[in-house]
Amino acid sequence: VDFIGRVVKREVPNEQIGAMLMAIYLMGMSAPETVALTTALQNSGEVLSWPQFPGVVVDKHSTGGVGDKISLPLAPALAACGLKVPMISGRGLGHTGGTLDKLESIPGLSVSVDVQRIDAILESVGCVIAGQTETLVPGDRILYAIRDVTSTVDSIPLITASIVSKKVAEGLNSLILDVKVGKAAFMRTMESALALGTSMVNAGNGSGVRTLGIVTRMDHPIGYMIGNALEVAESVYCLQGKGPKDLDDLVIAQGGHLLAINGTAPSAEAGKEMIRKVLGDGSALAKFEQMVAAQGASAETAKKLCQDPMSVLAVAPFKTELLAPSSGYVTDIDALALAKTTCVMGAGRLKTTDVIDFAVGLQLHVVVGDAVKEGQSWVTVHHTKPLADEHKAAISGAVTIGNAQPAVQPRIVGLIEGSANDNAVFHPH
Repeated sequence: VDFIGRVVKREVPNEQIGAMLMAIYLMGMSAPETVALTTALQNSGEVLSWPQFPGVVVDKHSTGGVGDKISLPLAPALAACGLKVPMISGRGLGHTGGTLDKLESIPGLSVSVDVQRIDAILESVGCVIAGQTETLVPGDRILYAIRDVTSTVDSIPLITASIVSKKVAEGLNSLILDVKVGKAAFMRTMESALALGTSMVNAGNGSGVRTLGIVTRMDHPIGYMIGNALEVAESVYCLQGKGPKDLDDLVIAQGGHLLAINGTAPSAEAGKEMIRKVLGDGSALAKFEQMVAAQGASAETAKKLCQDPMSVLAVAPFKTELLAPSSGYVTDIDALALAKTTCVMGAGRLKTTDVIDFAVGLQLHVVVGDAVKEGQSWVTVHHTKPLADEHKAAISGAVTIGNAQPAVQPRIVGLIEGSANDNAVFHPH
């Protein structure tokens, strides 16, 4: 603990920090050691507390996916159920889009929200999605920069402590972790996803926050939209009760389980029913509109966004339809290939200084399992520069069409459950 305190005071040279990180990377850490590191990082800066909101402060974290816009409808849905959601989120790097980048595609909206303003928005609206403030978990920023240059990023205890410390520093009662697994996930195998998920659930529970992991498949994109403005639009459709089924299912499941572990709902099924209700009756959409306005967008922009999102969001000047090369069934849509290509086209960043083009993205017209006819449009590419041949080829190569209809696997693989006293265990769905 003292080590992290000294790191933040700049009393430890980078070489020594690097040696410590390499030791953790090579030797690993026990669950209690990981909790100790998490707590030390959490306490390296300001820790938020909400005495005025006893027992109702919650959040979620996703390990990152393609088309993963779940936070945008989930935060207002939870607020509509009476919870407070101080979501401190991240930016996208590489193929996974960042929630902050998506939100910033809304004209006028700011994700730079100080703690006093977070407080006020939680009071009046109930949810806020903001960037990490300078005062929260400064120890993690220092460690992360050195992990990057020492190639120690890929360590489960270090990943766990980095993610969970930032969440518990929000002063949460309960936390749900969406642990993605598959070709387009950070963790591609079930074994690695469960190792990370179990470690994070243990660290959350060990830090005094009720924490549940939900393992979800990330081979194919979530919903139909990939790209910043397009994903905001699809989030609004979800809040209007018109979202794609897989997105709806994930929002309802994560919200329902979070309501249950927090004790707001008597069971996960009852919690899911609460989320279904607020998505269906417009109350979650109203919370989203209030949040967008509270974070700096004009009242008119917020209102129009929630009625007809593409009337206020950036629209690409070019749209190109790509056609199915044959008739049959969609057996695969390679989310990783699509995300990498849209990233290079401007929808993401390869280095932190890159500027994002909010309008760039993909609008799928099919999902895995759908029947297609030869020559039918399967995707619309939204682009601001002429579509390069290699980008067109990469996107075209991401769809696989076969003769037999494939069995579509459910998104949710299972739950990782534990408590402050018990190690987390995976329960298949």
